[in-house]
This record gives sequence, C-alpha cells and structure tokens, in this order.
Amino acid sequence: MERDNPSVAQRRIFSLLAILILSSSLALEAATDPPSTPKGISPEKVADYVHAIVEADRNVYTTHIVKRMQDQGVVMAREDWEGKNAIPLPAQFLHYSSKIVAESGSGIRFRLISLWPIYLRNGPATEFERKALEQLNANPNVPQRGIVATGKKQFFQAVYADKGISSSCITCHNAHPLSPKRDFKMGDVMGAVVITIPLED
Repeated sequence: MERDNPSVAQRRIFSLLAILILSSSLALEAATDPPSTPKGISPEKVADYVHAIVEADRNVYTTHIVKRMQDQGVVMAREDWEGKNAIPLPAQFLHYSSKIVAESGSGIRFRLISLWPIYLRNGPATEFERKALEQLNANPNVPQRGIVATGKKQFFQAVYADKGISSSCITCHNAHPLSPKRDFKMGDVMGAVVITIPLED
C-alpha cells in the first residue's frame, strides 16, 4: 500500500484540526445557550459539560493526531510550529480552541494553569487558582469550584486536574529549558484546566 506523502497527510491533519476546533466551539455554544435549556441549570453542570468537551478534544488531538503523526514520522508537534513544517503542541491546541470560544461571545473562558508553568502567564492568576492547584495535586479526582469577582462582576470557576496522558507531553515538559519541574511521569498531575463562567443575565 502506498503511503501518503507528507503534504497530503498534513493537509488531512489540518482539515481534521479545523473540524475539531469548529465542532468544539459549536458544542460549547450549544451547551451554554441552547433554546431548550432549563433556567435552573447550575453553573457546576455547565462547567462539567464544557470540561467534558475540552478534555475529549484534547485527548483525541494528543493521542490520535500528535502521537500517531510523530510515531509515523509524518510531522512533529513543535512550540514554534507556525514557522516550521509542524503542528501545534497539545497545550497550544487548547489555547487556540479557547481563543475561538472567547470570540464566540458566550462569555465562557478556559485555559491551562500549573504550579510549575513553563511560562509565567500559565501560572495561577489568583489565590483561588493557586489553592485549587494545590488541592488537585493532593486529590486530582475532586474538581475545585468557587465564585470569584473581578471588579463588580462575579464569575463561577471550576478547576479540573490535567494529567500527563502522553509521553510527548511528559517529554516536552521535562526537557523544556524553561520548565521548573523536570521529573513528570505518566499520570502525574501537571496542572489544571480552569473554566470561567460569567454569573450575569
């Protein structure tokens, strides 16, 4: 059987990436503002729905696209992917997905944070986030939830453990020159996904 040349394979990958990101943003929009949603739906449930979509998309991208393409030598995931013949790292995939959702006008925000961020902007932004990360490090199966305020606006935040699910994630963090922690193992809590929902009508 003839193997696809890299340019054909890469076109298929980028098409799949576009579909994943678009379907995520449409699903998130439907989850946060569907016409038939009961008025009494809790922010906890909305956050759980959003997290389920984010986690599924990221797992599919990490294990079925990045790992497979790298194992087959088709294309690598790199931090500087935009200037190279490469695809985004899993963390970058989540970042770009979150930008699309933020631009949709739903008010939902999500991002990755860590107690050991490679870049300071990915550290906890508030005391609530820092404490949530510490709690998740001790007990990753219990999401941390609370109400936070920015000025006069109130938001519901839910923080979910983000574990190392792929050797590519572990290797990247352990080898990165800016990483403050270099002994991650498979299944370790590497950080968290924070979902922020506005509590306004």
